[in-house]
Amino acid sequence: MQVGAPKDLSPYIKHYLFLDNTEAAVQKFRLFSDGNTGVVFSLKSRLISGISKYEVKDYLPSCFLYGQLNGFKDLYSENKVTLIIVVFQPSGINQLLGIPANEFYDSIIPVEDIFGEKAIVLEEKLSEQNNEKRVELLNRFFRAMITVKPAENQFIINNSLQFIMNNKGCFSAKQLASYMGYSEKHLERKFKECIGLNPKKLGSVFRLHHFLKLLKYKTDDTNLTAVCYDAGFSDQSHLIKEFKKHTGITPKEYLHNTGKLTSNLIKRSLL
Repeated sequence: MQVGAPKDLSPYIKHYLFLDNTEAAVQKFRLFSDGNTGVVFSLKSRLISGISKYEVKDYLPSCFLYGQLNGFKDLYSENKVTLIIVVFQPSGINQLLGIPANEFYDSIIPVEDIFGEKAIVLEEKLSEQNNEKRVELLNRFFRAMITVKPAENQFIINNSLQFIMNNKGCFSAKQLASYMGYSEKHLERKFKECIGLNPKKLGSVFRLHHFLKLLKYKTDDTNLTAVCYDAGFSDQSHLIKEFKKHTGITPKEYLHNTGKLTSNLIKRSLL
């Protein structure tokens, strides 16, 4: 289930996701970048970041923040698990905390290291409530963090993001700089500070997810090459290379051999 953030939190939070995995056997999930950071509350049982050939398991914190991803991460569950995922806007975590987003790059960090002990209290309350009450708790928690931040950064980021989305991720750094009226270096510095990725890398993520949106409407007789061109890729080999870089699998594997839980979280075979 996906629940949008209320209007006052929408500049910071994109939505909340509520996912239940009812299988007790070991399950494998793959998380890949969608251009946003997030906080994961793993209720009932903890997720696992890796299982060695000797069956040694590396357990993740029951609640953690993940930064912008460099590629993908495989996660596992060995029991029933309820996930609550707070998906931030691209610059949302920086706006809320004032911490440079690139400090979280490709990292998984226990929430108490970021939000303090109050996050542990929140986790306990979330485990005791239904989803409607959970949304109220989350809204209250993040509202308490809103502070006034410098307007210049948000002007640059918001207008740059609009340009990137309008172009579906297909643009050059020079084109963005010309549109915004700032130097390429200035924009790259602001993007790393506020979002955690440079503009071109974020653009490649947006282009991938534009392709995934087009795939939703693909019929059996739709040519994958046509979808590839519509998404801004020069040819299928270019698409496959970019797709595998972000997800670790090919578009065909994504279509036929995965369970799609969210736009950037899929269930994978253990084999």
